[in-house]
Amino acid sequence: MSWTEIVIEIARDHAEALSEALMDVGALSVSVEDADEGTDAEKPLFGEPGMEPTEAAWEHSRVVALTNEDDDQAVIVAAAAGQIGLATLPKFTTRKVEEQDWVRLTQSQFAPIHIGKNIWVVPSWHEAPDANGLILELDPGLAFGTGSHPTTRLCMEWLEANPAPGKTVLDYGCGSGILAMVAKKVGAGEVVGVDIDPQAIESAADNALRNKCEIEYFLPDSFAQSKHATQRFDIVVANILSSPLKLMAPMLSGRVADGGALILSGVLARQAEEVAAAYAPFIKLGVWAEQDGWVALHGRLGSDVVPAAR
Repeated sequence: MSWTEIVIEIARDHAEALSEALMDVGALSVSVEDADEGTDAEKPLFGEPGMEPTEAAWEHSRVVALTNEDDDQAVIVAAAAGQIGLATLPKFTTRKVEEQDWVRLTQSQFAPIHIGKNIWVVPSWHEAPDANGLILELDPGLAFGTGSHPTTRLCMEWLEANPAPGKTVLDYGCGSGILAMVAKKVGAGEVVGVDIDPQAIESAADNALRNKCEIEYFLPDSFAQSKHATQRFDIVVANILSSPLKLMAPMLSGRVADGGALILSGVLARQAEEVAAAYAPFIKLGVWAEQDGWVALHGRLGSDVVPAAR
């Protein structure tokens, strides 16, 4: 069996409505992509606190609709365009989609990832390349954090380079829970993760169970009502984005115990100074390392010295 994809490039204002209309008139599935992907005009969409997009679309969007091979794709496009009141029929192309073993195809795109000196992130369908390494069994999923992004890698490498036997750790914006699990596997005692997304909390808890890591995960409201409500931690790590990190400077700094460490990532190199400035009244931060234009900032509460880069 095979199918036909309809590919339409359209302005952001119409992408979401057109997607819904295509489903209404017979498309089997619809996705929206960045038509500028891979170019200098590419723009990411994020869902961090205070930065949620109002529409799941890019300024220059590509709408891709999957249809049955025998459908009349021109009729489907015309019906969808008419439903949302487009004055002119959008230009579109089609491409054939052959039946494949989609599970095997998807799995083939994800191989074990080597991070730092000894960390391996291994999908469940792979054998660990180094049985003596720090192994995290983690399948790609809905929550951010598989070790493939530089910001995640930077935080993981910091935790590996700064093991904290018995120390307490807070992973704020935990996503898949990968940083909390690294902390636990390098010897941390009590480890807590917090995220605004209930799906992330569920994913993180499942991953912790799979990796035999005892970690508590909370949504912000339940965290504020838990036994950790006023707790300060030996290590606080937050891999989010620069804007929410700046807004959370008083809160995150206030979670660091005296002499404890704060590690921030999700920060572009050009944003490092302004993020560090937001934290300056509370804790002195410096760049620990940089990868692919992203940096990790770190510092210790009570130290007046800005840490040097590694």
